Amino acid sequence: MNKQISSILYTKASCVIRRLSTSSSRCRSQPQPRAESAPQQLVGVVGLEIHAQINSNTKLFSGSSVRFTAPPNSLVSFFDASLPGTLPVLNKRCVDAAVMTGLALSCTINRMSLFDRKHYFYADLPAGYQITQQRRPIAVDGTLTYCFLGGKKRSQVIRKTVNIKQIQLEQDSGKSLHDDLRSQTLIDLNRAGVGLMELVMEPDMSCGEEAAAAVRELQLILQALGTCQGNMSEGQLRVDANVSVHKPGEPLGIRAEVKNINSVRYLARAIDYEIQRQIDILQRGGTVQNETRAYDSKSGFMPEPNLPPLIVYEDNASLPTGIDACQAVVVETIRKVLPELPSVKRDRLVQTYGILPEHSFTLVNEDGLVDYFEAVLKVTKMGPRKVIGWVIKELLGHLKQQDMSVSQSPISPSALAELLELQETGHISSSVAGQVFQEMWKSSGKTALQIVQELDLGLVSDTAQLHSICQKVVDSNPDEVNAIRNGNKKVLNKLMGLVQKETKGRADPVLVRAILQEKTLLKSDC
Repeated sequence: MNKQISSILYTKASCVIRRLSTSSSRCRSQPQPRAESAPQQLVGVVGLEIHAQINSNTKLFSGSSVRFTAPPNSLVSFFDASLPGTLPVLNKRCVDAAVMTGLALSCTINRMSLFDRKHYFYADLPAGYQITQQRRPIAVDGTLTYCFLGGKKRSQVIRKTVNIKQIQLEQDSGKSLHDDLRSQTLIDLNRAGVGLMELVMEPDMSCGEEAAAAVRELQLILQALGTCQGNMSEGQLRVDANVSVHKPGEPLGIRAEVKNINSVRYLARAIDYEIQRQIDILQRGGTVQNETRAYDSKSGFMPEPNLPPLIVYEDNASLPTGIDACQAVVVETIRKVLPELPSVKRDRLVQTYGILPEHSFTLVNEDGLVDYFEAVLKVTKMGPRKVIGWVIKELLGHLKQQDMSVSQSPISPSALAELLELQETGHISSSVAGQVFQEMWKSSGKTALQIVQELDLGLVSDTAQLHSICQKVVDSNPDEVNAIRNGNKKVLNKLMGLVQKETKGRADPVLVRAILQEKTLLKSDC
């Protein structure tokens, strides 16, 4: 059991993803005009089953610890290994997490839910069955509202809703590690018995982009609740996609299942690939095969004999006499501690700061970016609409280029706020502010003021000096001056650019504009 696995070479079949034609992979949310005589197009139908690992220190039915980086088979209790005589003990934290998730997704919380045994043989399932909830899960009939950017410029926030059939508690299986060099499979039971929430979504989506947006929104909600860390690379959020195609108005087609997808980006690609694959088969006159294993309701499940029905209570007043409130799961208590959810946060940002909906979408979808944005606003007089431009275009742009998270930014919120204050108070121009930002990014630790002083980037506001520079620009560009005097005032911007070039972007733009207007609109006495 405690044998160390020093080197495992695990090869996994990978799905080949190819680029889809625009016409066949387009979502229903962005319909395109077509000729009336054209045949009705096949469209995709997507439903998801999502396994979210519950954020708990111990497993669902045992006291074994949960830790991703632990050595193989080091976190395994007698119950996890299914030794005779062991019994499950339900982890209250996991029940609380499932109830909180259900409330956040507008589910109905079943006051009584049941545990079942799902029997099947798998090498990393020691008992030969999985304890799950099938007949009566802990939560049912919820909704998830999600958003994604669409439209011609992908700046329009498109809002859609997917129905959630149920949320059920269940235990995870172990992990099979395949050693191809030695032609053997080794078993790691560290994950066996870890608590999962399985969220079953109805087939309400039509393409990979919608499914990916829904999963990302769910991931944000789970992280906000603290019920699941949602790290897909560590298997904390795994997605199975049920995909079919049909003509609108006709019965749904035969579905195929794409299992264990652990990346939002690849989820979208895999689903769109599967939709296109099925369309190609049908257009060639073929038949799509049902490639998911069927569920036999008669032989697949039986009631779990070692676990009584799981009861949750509406409030403390409904607790039976003798029940310790600390040991009971009380819905009203959990409802009171629900945090601000992503959709509510987006609406608050728009209403409070007057920013665009698409900007709120970007802020919330990037981990830590809302806190960064609001921290900058607290210490600068610059308006939110200007600050959002800096945070999204400059900061987030640099982070994306270097594949960094917000927490890894070399420029802190207070440092960026200092830079913006220098611009807002007229000490530096907007172009110089961009230069200083670049220097701050490269020279972590130096303040904006230090960089401005070291590089002599302060705003030139000496009137006599600016008059001299403006006169030189006017004398050197007689054609532009004549155009301005003939009514083409837009040309003035070109002259302003030339002045800024002379001053390396340090000239006060308001003062420069006033001087140039004076020198170009008044006829010379010469």
